[in-house]
Amino acid sequence: MALLILIIAVVAVVLIGAVVGLLVRGRKPAPLPDTHTGVIVQPPEAAEDADAPPVEVSAPPATIEKPESTASRLVRLRQRLAGAQGGFGRGLLALLSRDRLDEDTWESIEDVLLTADLGVGPTQQVVEGLRTRLRVEGAPEDPKAALRAELVNLVDPAMDRRLQVSGADGRPGVVLVVGVNGTGKTTTVGKLARILVAEDRKVTLGAADTFRAAAVDQLATWGERVGVEVVRGTEGTDPASVAFDAVQHGVEAGVDTVIVDTAGRLQNKAGLMDELGKVKRVIEKQAPVTEVLLVIDATTGQNGLIQARVFSEVVDVTGVVLTKLDGSAKGGIVVSVQRELGVPVKLVGLGEGPDDLAPFDAEAFVDALLG
Repeated sequence: MALLILIIAVVAVVLIGAVVGLLVRGRKPAPLPDTHTGVIVQPPEAAEDADAPPVEVSAPPATIEKPESTASRLVRLRQRLAGAQGGFGRGLLALLSRDRLDEDTWESIEDVLLTADLGVGPTQQVVEGLRTRLRVEGAPEDPKAALRAELVNLVDPAMDRRLQVSGADGRPGVVLVVGVNGTGKTTTVGKLARILVAEDRKVTLGAADTFRAAAVDQLATWGERVGVEVVRGTEGTDPASVAFDAVQHGVEAGVDTVIVDTAGRLQNKAGLMDELGKVKRVIEKQAPVTEVLLVIDATTGQNGLIQARVFSEVVDVTGVVLTKLDGSAKGGIVVSVQRELGVPVKLVGLGEGPDDLAPFDAEAFVDALLG
């Protein structure tokens, strides 16, 4: 009896095991959870090391913008300048086209020229030249041709307006950009970088306006947009040290041009002279400064000329950038600032767009003034 019970128990265990096996084999395994998150994590070795820094997951770089070519930029800016300044030329031509040019008419012509920020000396020069050209008996010169010739002569197309952005002996050209805050100085640095990048130049920017964190951040944004490296320091860092590092980096990296943005404070001339003088001296331990551009807001009129005078006494300005030459700006400021400094206007800005900066051309400027 006992043997029979034992046999039944063994058979029962075997049957139960067979049934369980069949159930397990017939059931589909549950899928493994998807643990792929697209995030790079630390390897186990690093995770076990308490001192190891976490791996930084960087976002992909922003798309680099393609700057507009210089040629197309010039065409667009000439059209915009003609629209903004055309009233000046039309007013003068209306006066010069009168049947009789009496003294009252000449006084009106002088008034138009003076209100365009041309200045007393240049105004008298233009009026005397026009009087001579239009006084010819029999066949006087066409009023528009005469006015164009006098204005072109005044703006002086013979001035060398080339930007010195190349260095010698394998070193980069160094462009020092100066001017008071609010003139568009930092923006001009970014726009100039775009012009050079469009010409296939390799550029480095130096954010030496360290007293304004916004200026440093603004320059970094410009650099990111066109794929240009920006050398920067923390707020309050010695501007000269940032400028030195930027040029040193440019030399080591073999770039074509280093553009250095400087602080624009004008509390007193002595402080400005010390700061800019130091920046320039320190830079030239690495490479000569090939260009010093003074940025002036064209809408400030005579105040812009006062700023120009101060900076020219502090640093050897080689060229002028006139910003905001659209809207309320007077075209005559070009002549006034050139006479004040004895250096050419090399670049003009006519808007807020990233490519609204172009080389200055005397004849194209006058044609735009005359519509």
